[in-house]
Amino acid sequence: MRRIRSSPFSFPDFSGATRTLVFVNLAAYFALALANLMLGETATAYRDALSFLPVTFLHGWIWQPFTYSFIHPSAQILGTLLELISLWFLAGFLEQMHSSSWVNGLYAVSVLGTAAAATAIYALHGPLGYALPLIALFGCFGGIFGLLAAIGTLYGDTEFLLFFTIGIKARYLAIIYALVSIAMTFGEQKMYAFSQLGGALAGLLYVRVAPRRGVSFVLSERFYGLRNRYYRWKRRRAARKFEVYMRSQGRTVRFDGQGRQIDEDQDDKKRWN
Repeated sequence: MRRIRSSPFSFPDFSGATRTLVFVNLAAYFALALANLMLGETATAYRDALSFLPVTFLHGWIWQPFTYSFIHPSAQILGTLLELISLWFLAGFLEQMHSSSWVNGLYAVSVLGTAAAATAIYALHGPLGYALPLIALFGCFGGIFGLLAAIGTLYGDTEFLLFFTIGIKARYLAIIYALVSIAMTFGEQKMYAFSQLGGALAGLLYVRVAPRRGVSFVLSERFYGLRNRYYRWKRRRAARKFEVYMRSQGRTVRFDGQGRQIDEDQDDKKRWN
């Protein structure tokens, strides 16, 4: 995997997967804000249903791992703004070196890894005998941490400006965030912190095992490969049926392994030339 040189703080291009992710989260924020104005408490019920809570997820609310990252309470406008700026910066940075499908896959895997980690700590807190304050997860913090972990792994020597003033390499920035999350696991926010670490771990696993062009590209290639094999099989089957039919008419027709007709005259010319 290639590396890039250290660079000062600057926002990358706003295009591709980066623009899509930011706009989708921004649209979800305004949709929830509008729903709060029009529906009141009903909108709060919808927000809670779309947020991620392990106990409700395990009782059949299976859509929550896919929806919670788009939930941004309208009252937390500053937190939402920081999340979207971080998403723009990190996803845009990665998209300069990778395809849009790769970045989308990394973000999606990190979001799902965050939900999986929250479910794991909820399932284990009872047998391990420790108290776990249940909090609903919302926002794209897990996906952002996965993006940061990927940058720290692939482009660790790149320097960023922490708080716009302090130069720090990407790998150290990722380590600092990880240490803060680990420290938070000993407090009341242990579910939030542990799930955030799960997002980072999912991002690291994606970096190690995912194809460079992205999972969606590989899946599409396999789909088209299966489709083409199916069409070739249909053509060979039709060719065999046609051979049987022509023999019943007293004529001999031959086809190759691809279902294409063999020209007997052309075959004889090649043989004698």
